[in-house]
This record gives sequence, C-alpha cells and structure tokens, in this order.
Amino acid sequence: MAILVTGGTGVLGRQVVRALPDARVLTRSGDGYRGDLLTGEGLDEALAGVTAVVHCATTLGRKDVDATAALIAAAKRSGNPHLVYISIVGVDRIPLPYYRAKLAAERLVEDSGLPYSILRATQFHDLIAKLFAPQRLVLFYPAFAFQPVDTATVAARLATLATGSAQGRVTDLGGSTVWPAKALAGQYLVATGRRALRVPVWLPGRTFAAYRAGHHLAPAHAEGQVEFADFLAGEPRHP
Repeated sequence: MAILVTGGTGVLGRQVVRALPDARVLTRSGDGYRGDLLTGEGLDEALAGVTAVVHCATTLGRKDVDATAALIAAAKRSGNPHLVYISIVGVDRIPLPYYRAKLAAERLVEDSGLPYSILRATQFHDLIAKLFAPQRLVLFYPAFAFQPVDTATVAARLATLATGSAQGRVTDLGGSTVWPAKALAGQYLVATGRRALRVPVWLPGRTFAAYRAGHHLAPAHAEGQVEFADFLAGEPRHP
C-alpha cells in the first residue's frame, strides 16, 4: 500500500509516520514530498499512486476547510484513495470557531465521493501541558474536566484505519481517565517540580457551558494507554 500522511511533522503526524514507517510525508519544507495544502502546489505528485491518505495537517483555524478541499480535489484527480481524517470529540456540540472549521472539514470529507473514515479523539496530553507551561506563580485552569489521550494510541488507530477499508465515522477515541482540570494542574506541578497557586477560571457563554457539560469527552471509549502523569514523566523539570 502507498499511504500519504499530511501534517507528518506535527505532534500527531510524527506518531502516525512511526506507525506507518513506509508512508509518504507531505511537507512544505524538509524531507518528504513537497506540497502546500493551501495552494495545491505539489499535491498531484505526492498523491500519485496513493491508496490511502491520513489527513493530520491543521492550520488551527478556518483555513482547515480550504486545505481539506484542496486535498480532496487532488485526491480525486489521482484516483480514489481512502481518506482518513482526524477530528475532535464534540466538534458538533461545542461552538468554538476552530471546532466549527473541523466540522466543516468533516462534511467535506463525507460529501467528497471518496471512501473515507473519520476518527474523533479527545484532547492530547501535549495540549494540556501547553495550557499550563507558560504559567508560573499562579496556575489558572478551566473549571471543567478533560480526558487527555496519548498521541501514540490515536496514531495507532489511524494507521489501522488507513490500512483497512473505509468505515465512515468510526467510534470516538478518548484517554484512559476523565480528570478535573484542577487535578491535571496538580499533576503538572508535581511532575515539573514547581509550586503555584491553582485558580479555577469560569467564563460565560455557550462554549464554556458546552465544555462544562462534557461534550468534549468520550468516557465510554476510554482507550488511551498513557495517563497524563506518565506523559509528563518524560517532560523536562522546571526550577
């Protein structure tokens, strides 16, 4: 099989490439197949002869829709590859602008005419760590819970999907445990050897209410193999 991974140098994409060592990597610079999802440059060459595409690339904004549209157009020109798309649990229930873009990209994949599989996952450990990392004497945390998942588990699922037949929207994938953000903040402080006052943050509006309601969680599908504290064990300690 010939498989192309977009976003193969990103946090998740690197893990997908490890799970699919013979995969092609679409990149705007560096080693791999040179291509740009926003301009379409190089996509035809990267997709030539490909049987599946794992679409991990993201712009973290509205341009995800344009990038996905360009990828679909090029994929259809190259044949009929299986398109595997990674999305986020709750994109259809949380009115965050980025989530709306991911949902719109999902719709493009569903309507593309290509064989496809869509996997929604909960937040990655890396994202939770980045939320806390810049903070020092006071550590603010959102007053709701997270179900962080390790990227290796998500990547393994994507690799399995890419090497199989198209399944449409598949079962969501969540981390092993739903943790209050306060607990995750405490785990971060312990792991990094820091002290800080933990302060909850409450915000008004539909988006924060949707998070408090747990629409970004998948407790019935807790398949993550690594807890947040285990992930942090490999992170550098701070003075």
